[in-house]
Amino acid sequence: MARYGMLIDTTKCIGCYTCRLACQRQNGLEPDEAFVRFEDRETGTYPQVGVEHVPLQCMHCEDAPCQAVCPTGATYTNEDGIVCIDHGRCIGCKYCMAACPYQARVVDERTGAVDKCRFCTVSALNGTEMSTCVTACPAGVRVFGDLDDPDSEVSKVLAATHATPLLGDATKSKIFYVR
Repeated sequence: MARYGMLIDTTKCIGCYTCRLACQRQNGLEPDEAFVRFEDRETGTYPQVGVEHVPLQCMHCEDAPCQAVCPTGATYTNEDGIVCIDHGRCIGCKYCMAACPYQARVVDERTGAVDKCRFCTVSALNGTEMSTCVTACPAGVRVFGDLDDPDSEVSKVLAATHATPLLGDATKSKIFYVR
C-alpha cells in the first residue's frame, strides 16, 4: 500500500495563495473557509531581512492527535495513511480542532461538521491527477507522492533536501518542509 505525503519548499514559495484558492475551488469551500492557511515569518536581521511564506494544512500525522480524541470515530486513517473524516459521523464537537497542534481543522458552517485537507484523495488514489494544490502552484513549491516508494519524486526530493516536519517527530507528520 502507498503511504502518501508531501514536501513543501518554503524557499520557493512566493506567497501568491494559488494553492489555497485552488483547494477552495476543488473542495467547494466558501471564501472564508480554507484547508490551506499561511503564516508569514520574518527571516534574517537588518539590513538583510526577508519573509518566509509557510503554507500550513493537515499534516496527515501517523500519530494523529485529532484521531485519538474523536469520540465518534469520525476521524480515521485510511489504508494509504491519509487522515480522513467521515462527515456523517462527525457531531461537530471540535475536540479534533483543539487537539491539532497545527490548527488545520475548519468548521463547515453549512453542516456544522469539521473538515480539513483531504490530499484531494479521490484524484490522488485513482491516479487521474495530482493534488490540486500541487498542480496549481506556479513556483513548484509542492511535491506529492508515495513516501514508501524510493523511486517516487517526493522520496527523491526528500533525500536530496533533508526536509523535516514542522514539529519534528512529535506527530509523525507526512508533510515535510524545506526551510
